[in-house]
Amino acid sequence: MINEFLNMGGYGFYIWMSFLLVTVFCFLLYYKTRKTLKKYEKELALELEKLPIEHRKRIARSSKVISSILASQNKLS
Repeated sequence: MINEFLNMGGYGFYIWMSFLLVTVFCFLLYYKTRKTLKKYEKELALELEKLPIEHRKRIARSSKVISSILASQNKLS
């Protein structure tokens, strides 16, 4: 029963290999995207640090994204 499922009528090797390849490529895409996002978050945090504190606070209040980036960067520091 299990062997029949895994064999899939003689096409099991191709089906499981394609499934494996898609899974690997999805993981690699996720990893690369996450790495790029972290890089841009660090760049944004460095640019925001150049601003005066008043401007930083005003921007953080107006944008949830920037406030979360600042919060995550403060945890790393």
